[in-house]
Amino acid sequence: MDVEAAARAAAVHDAILGFEHGYETRVGTLGPRLSGGERQRICIARAILKDAPIVILDEATSALDPENEEAIQRAISALAAGRTLFVIAHDLPSVVRADRIVLLNEGVIEASGPHEALLASSPTYRRLWTRSMEMRQWKIAAD
Repeated sequence: MDVEAAARAAAVHDAILGFEHGYETRVGTLGPRLSGGERQRICIARAILKDAPIVILDEATSALDPENEEAIQRAISALAAGRTLFVIAHDLPSVVRADRIVLLNEGVIEASGPHEALLASSPTYRRLWTRSMEMRQWKIAAD
């Protein structure tokens, strides 16, 4: 896979085209001006290019706005093709499509399985899921 194809798969191609020098932009000097979502998608593109059989993502969707989160989720789906992904996340919606979710509670595996099975069998997972869904409805109110 070439660089542009990896960038497209990671949903960062259009952002790169917006850089002054496009694909020739030195990311090291531009790094501080990249958004969090752009940084994460570039990292995912690099992981796609590396073609490692196992990839570990740690809080890949943390602190993202909804548009960037959606783009990151699409990029992670592209990255997952033909690979084993370990996704570490506190944000449960980011792992809902996983083959297996492992719920750790104080360092101990409390439950394991796909999302629907955990909702049915784990009171802790169900409580965390409900809270996560409630928090997504929160709005910042103006005085």
